[in-house]
Amino acid sequence: MTSTLQPADRTETVERPGRWLALGVLVLAVLLVAVDATVLGLATPYISEDLKPSGTQLLWIGDVYSFVIAGLLVSMGSLGDRIGRKRILLVGATAFGAISVFNAYATTPEMMIVARALLGVAGATLMPATLALIRNLFHDPRERSLAVGIWGATASAGTAVGPIVGGFLLEHFWWGSVFLINLPVMAVLVLVGIKLLPESRTANPGPWDLVSVVLSLVGMIGIVYAVKEAATHGFAWSTLAAGLLGGAALYGFVRRQLGLPTPLLDMRLFRNRGFSGAVLADLLTILGLSGLVFFLSQYLQLVQGRRPFEAGLAELPAAIGAVVAGLLAGRVARRFSVRAVVSGGLAAIGLALAALTVIDQSTGYPLLGAALLVVGVGAGFSFTVTADVILSSVPKEHAGSASAVSETAYELGAALGIAVLGSIVTGVYRDFTGPAGTPAAAHESLGGAVEAAADMPAHTAATMLDAARTSFVDGLALAAGVGAAVLLAAAAAAWFLLRGQRLESGAAQHP
Repeated sequence: MTSTLQPADRTETVERPGRWLALGVLVLAVLLVAVDATVLGLATPYISEDLKPSGTQLLWIGDVYSFVIAGLLVSMGSLGDRIGRKRILLVGATAFGAISVFNAYATTPEMMIVARALLGVAGATLMPATLALIRNLFHDPRERSLAVGIWGATASAGTAVGPIVGGFLLEHFWWGSVFLINLPVMAVLVLVGIKLLPESRTANPGPWDLVSVVLSLVGMIGIVYAVKEAATHGFAWSTLAAGLLGGAALYGFVRRQLGLPTPLLDMRLFRNRGFSGAVLADLLTILGLSGLVFFLSQYLQLVQGRRPFEAGLAELPAAIGAVVAGLLAGRVARRFSVRAVVSGGLAAIGLALAALTVIDQSTGYPLLGAALLVVGVGAGFSFTVTADVILSSVPKEHAGSASAVSETAYELGAALGIAVLGSIVTGVYRDFTGPAGTPAAAHESLGGAVEAAADMPAHTAATMLDAARTSFVDGLALAAGVGAAVLLAAAAAAWFLLRGQRLESGAAQHP
């Protein structure tokens, strides 16, 4: 396949008749990753009861997936550009299904940690490949905008479906069932994908530089680990060392890419203001949102007493808003402008988070549901348009790398958000004043307080839980305020960085 920059390659402009069916295969992969990212949180108490991991092991079970996927996204995106995006997607999907069985039947904490790490390796192949294949399936900018909207809407729907499906399974089956649901989805994806998905790769990609792969992996894991550890346990020499090692590795990675004739990641992509602005907007948006969303689930269950299935349903307005906005985003961006839609979406999220600063233990659902709906609409508009900008501002041969940068920004933003906003919630929470006899474990987390209350006298337990829940909500409200500030700042940055960016002519705006 010749480069799309060469006018002689006219076959690239012919639209494939089965492209919409092929898109259906791609969104199955997106749905799978989105669901898997949310069901583990609901299953954690059951896994903890069954496998009895230590506190450190439990953190690794929860975090190692994101560590590995963040470290490998760029490498796997670049590998797909080289060996074929269809091939890496199908191999990764098959591995994802097989490793899901390993997760479901893990019998020790160590097995579970290894299984989650391997699942991260497989997961890192899926998201960049799906978005890159959309870039190669849809050459008409308007069709591509709709395809990206469907892709983003599916990811949003999966995030909401995960807690609902997970809650249902956990109330009727054992915790391993939340992983086994991956198998039928994977089977359909692979069998149908073999027939419908076109293969695409870079014409002359050069070698896959293993030194760059190692530097990227070490750099991302080091940074993400240091941020999470600092938020959870405070600053320590080991945390500082991990952060410095990660920073040095990323610096070495960038320097090496600039010197290689065929780099793993073409750093010249960042010279495109639209590309850089869209990536930065995504990172700041997830940073401002992720920590709050993570703790909002705890608020619904541990403060307001909702069951997992009910809590999942309560978060559904965000997905509905994101799905509707994602499908309309391309049309709206062409009617107005890219920066108006992205900045407006981010500002809407910021204002919704600001409204959540007034919540307390008894806040009614109308406020929560309305805020979640606005968050979903804003995210649907902004994420869909930024994904379109990222794809359309680079040549097709860099689609995998560009998609990987977008996904890496998402993972890094999630890690930073949970760490920064999580440290705010945790810091405020730990200072609550409980009655005499309140155990130290109750000050570690609200979940720990709920567990400790089961072994305390009824009156003392009620007093302690009221104090703990009040403190938790105070921390959540403060984190919402910080998140609102981050989102409003991201809206302002997007307004300037995306100036002049248009979707119609985006396909021709190569760096």
